[in-house]
Amino acid sequence: MSTSSADSVDATATEVAIQKKQRRTLSDRGLVNLFIWPTLIILIAFNVFPLIYSLFLSFTDYSAIVLNAPEWVGFENFERVLASEKLWESFSITGRYVFLSVSLELVLGFALALLLREQFRGSGIVTTLILIPMMLSPVVVGLFWKLMFNPNYGFFNYLLGFWDPATAPDWLASRWAGEPMPGLALWAVILVDVWMWTPFMALLIYSGLRAIPDYLYEAAVIDRASSWFQFRRITVPQVAPLLLIAVLFRTIEAFSKSFDLIMGMTGGGPAGQTEVLPIRIYQQAFLGQFQTGRSSAFAYMVLIVVIAISSLYIRNLNKAKEA
Repeated sequence: MSTSSADSVDATATEVAIQKKQRRTLSDRGLVNLFIWPTLIILIAFNVFPLIYSLFLSFTDYSAIVLNAPEWVGFENFERVLASEKLWESFSITGRYVFLSVSLELVLGFALALLLREQFRGSGIVTTLILIPMMLSPVVVGLFWKLMFNPNYGFFNYLLGFWDPATAPDWLASRWAGEPMPGLALWAVILVDVWMWTPFMALLIYSGLRAIPDYLYEAAVIDRASSWFQFRRITVPQVAPLLLIAVLFRTIEAFSKSFDLIMGMTGGGPAGQTEVLPIRIYQQAFLGQFQTGRSSAFAYMVLIVVIAISSLYIRNLNKAKEA
């Protein structure tokens, strides 16, 4: 075979290989588009569009049950929401609920994570059982505990030693022995929230504890450091980033996503003692006058507060990582 023929065959083979590679590249690109574009369309349809549309409604006078078109009113909805006394009352209730529940979950979750770090017989089964509450639906948990808190046939009071329903506390009605006791319903909701989400805190903290190198504790033992010194100088600084992430997630959840649990237990009552911000937004949007525009403004104000709190947490998280 001549040299020119060999070169022609090589060129043809090279051209065929390039064409196959181009076809394969186009095929891969088409496959990527096949998976990405439907996902983007669904994301825009169910997340981005409602977000933008609700922002538009927050500047309008609009009701979902009235067929009139939205009427632009500017910042009037925001002014009315800020002037409402119930807004600040709901903020106060939500602040107490978030602070108490997240603080208790942090302390109990840390203690539980320290317990789980110690390997013992049956620790895997115990860990699985502990994580069950956070896997349940909040609505189911709320209705379940509502039955447990019932003063007539619920067994929660019996566990505390209150055998007579006439003198036992009615947790969700904020009454004790027939007398009003403000704040009792809020404490009942906090108790259930702590029961449900302490495992979440413990799981994140436990993962942080498992990542601490053993040689740090070995060096501390050689230097005869006390257990308290090891906890304060080794455990807490090493687990601080995951600790702040756990607190951030739980703060956001408790602040803006506590609707289903509280609605299942109290519905915002009695007398609004558990009327946190999500409950208040729901009542304004779907009960009474169906004030869709004003409730949208209310929701965006809550979103701004959540973003501000998240920014503070993230700033502290970055400081903890740099330390």
